[in-house]
Amino acid sequence: MTNHLGNLRYAEGSRKKKKRLGRGQGSGRGGTSTRGHKGAQSRSGAKRKLGFEGGQMPLQRRLPKIGFTNINRKEYLGINVSRLEELITKGVITDGVINPDVLYSIGLVSKRRALVKILGNGDLKSKLDITAHAFSATAKEKIEAAGGTASTVTA
Repeated sequence: MTNHLGNLRYAEGSRKKKKRLGRGQGSGRGGTSTRGHKGAQSRSGAKRKLGFEGGQMPLQRRLPKIGFTNINRKEYLGINVSRLEELITKGVITDGVINPDVLYSIGLVSKRRALVKILGNGDLKSKLDITAHAFSATAKEKIEAAGGTASTVTA
């Protein structure tokens, strides 16, 4: 069958019938426009509060408050001595001087003002002069055993 103007049809399943609300009694959905009678949801601009459970006490209010956030907490970024040794063997660090600015320029620390703590996981063979915000006891021992120095930065 050829297509002529008289027998054109939409492709099968291409059009969906949509409810046309608020178009009067003749639409079959007149009066309340499928919203029911009275009540909050029948009004225009009706929204429910996030977490609203139909008047039942919402879950976020039924559960107890827990925990505590210390506003004075200092978050350190830990770097192991094994990672520093790895950077030396790769030739990324050449002069043996390490401080937060050097770690930032290498890309080991993502923020310039991040607090850096050197941790003692792994072995350290190279002599390094390290300046950081904090050191673990084992890291300090390993740095000094290798002939280097560990000094802390204030702030």
